[in-house]
Amino acid sequence: MAWGEFKDIHAERRLFQRRIAIALVVVLVLFGVLAARLYYLQVFQHDTFTTLSEKNRVQVRPVAPPRGLIHDRNGVLLAENRPVFRVTLVPERIDDMTETLERLRDVLSVTEDDLQRFRDRLQEYRRPFSPVPLLYDLSKDEMARMAVNRHEFPGVEVEAELVRYYPHSRITAHALGYVGRINKEEMQSVDAVDYAGTNYIGKSGVEQFYEDLLHGSVGYEHVETNARGRTLRVLEEEPPEPGRDLTLSLDIRLQKKAFELLGDNRGAVVALDPDTGGILALASKPGFDANQFVTGIGVKAYRSLSQSPDKPLFNRALRGQYPPGSTIKPMLAIAALDSNATTREKTIWDPGYFKLKESGRRYRDWKRTGHGWTDLNSAIAESCDVYFYQMGVEMGVDTMHDYLARFGLGVNTALDIPGARSGLLPSAAWKRGARGEPWYPGDNVNMSIGQGFMLATPLQLATATAVVANRGEWQAPHMLRQVEGEVSAASALPESGQQDIQLRERRDWQYVVKAMEDVVHGEKGTARRVGRGAAYRFAGKTGTAQVFSLEEDEEYNEEEIRERLRDHALFVGFAPVDDPDIAVAVLVENGGSGSAAAAPIARSLFDAWLMELPHGDAEKAVVAGSDTEVASDG
Repeated sequence: MAWGEFKDIHAERRLFQRRIAIALVVVLVLFGVLAARLYYLQVFQHDTFTTLSEKNRVQVRPVAPPRGLIHDRNGVLLAENRPVFRVTLVPERIDDMTETLERLRDVLSVTEDDLQRFRDRLQEYRRPFSPVPLLYDLSKDEMARMAVNRHEFPGVEVEAELVRYYPHSRITAHALGYVGRINKEEMQSVDAVDYAGTNYIGKSGVEQFYEDLLHGSVGYEHVETNARGRTLRVLEEEPPEPGRDLTLSLDIRLQKKAFELLGDNRGAVVALDPDTGGILALASKPGFDANQFVTGIGVKAYRSLSQSPDKPLFNRALRGQYPPGSTIKPMLAIAALDSNATTREKTIWDPGYFKLKESGRRYRDWKRTGHGWTDLNSAIAESCDVYFYQMGVEMGVDTMHDYLARFGLGVNTALDIPGARSGLLPSAAWKRGARGEPWYPGDNVNMSIGQGFMLATPLQLATATAVVANRGEWQAPHMLRQVEGEVSAASALPESGQQDIQLRERRDWQYVVKAMEDVVHGEKGTARRVGRGAAYRFAGKTGTAQVFSLEEDEEYNEEEIRERLRDHALFVGFAPVDDPDIAVAVLVENGGSGSAAAAPIARSLFDAWLMELPHGDAEKAVVAGSDTEVASDG
């Protein structure tokens, strides 16, 4: 064995010691780096990481403001907020949504409609980690079962919430409108900060128009949560500012009466205060339960409403456009007197028909034997069509259009009622544009009795009647009477663009009012039997609007015509005559004669308002009996 093969033990020991020293230095350097990093994080970055830690433990949550209440003119609640408990899910904190929903169905009464609405809400826009409601208005048993099983459902909470509630839902649905869950499009049009935490927004009617006043301002709370996101305690709170309460001109007692008087008929009633334009009643029948729409209506329930032939969702008072028939004759009489198309003394011979030329078509009077010699007063009181045929031809479309527009026909004059339609006030220019045809003399004949192309809503007819009651003074219709904390509603209402109607001879107003009075109190008035026994004097005008046209020599036989093709019955009027307190328009769809179906409803409303409701019980009023025997009208 050679000497070179022996190990150098001392050299190996020195090498090992050097390696140990190097490793020790490396370890010490690494520990120094860790110590420096720890010092940096604990000292220099202390505030930053404390804040991040607090954000994981403490959350700032928006608190939705309580929605303002809505009262009628006597302080009766029409829209309030009812506390309910709901089940919500936070999708970001749930691992398996399908499994969670299935297990919840074992604990709660969750229907397929509830599940479908929940899935629809999942697709809507929402903020991250915001809860999605599954079930509303839990029963005591359901709340108890959730309390026992709560630990099994991470991401599922039972929360208290104020939900809109309408105590008189079916009666006020068309007048008030309703609120519903806020959707993506609506969220993009409102202030996202102010609506943080808000689930509901006004969808129609008063609820929609006065959304800014009713909503209020959002509040905030700092809450401590655990690792699963459950709230442990509230650390700090900034309370929300509630929405402002509104008082409407609506009188729920008169509203109930109007709804009751319509019975099983489809129709509408609008009652106004002529002095202010405030709407006392706005009833459309059939109605619907607005409470169904607040938290979300089921598919089956909505289909039942939307596909019903009676159209309960359709607001006939605001959106129903009907031929006004003879109800516009008082307004046309004003137009004819002021434009010299007729005079108070002028009489014409009515043989029962009118012809533009000797060999032309016969335009029939509703009374086939005619009215004989007739002046303007009798033409209104007895609804003589032939007098108005001649008068309409004499005035022409331009004059009729000009004057009727001054009464608010053909335009939407409602100040705070969204959805109200403007009807149709035809003109020669309109016909050329819409039909591509000239205006014919026969069109003047049809327009003179509220037929042909002309359409009006019950609200428009009530408004025009109130203008007559005020002898030309305009008061635009509106719902709002007072805002909480304000002296009057003037600051919240938009301006009306309508001007008072000034006549060359003011006594023409009284002449036409007297003729309307003779409609119900005159010996030959078309609604004379409705006026019998009244303790006050009132004025009115009956109307019957054809749903379809008759041929020249065709007879109208109501019994042979399908119910939904029968004439619409109308009546407009105001009471008392000298100092009107109320003006009404009544429409009964397919009701036939205006004097038979619509006038008795108006009489009962007058009786209630003038004789009982101002001094009656706040919740109940008994309408005095009246003779409902009626006469036929034109």
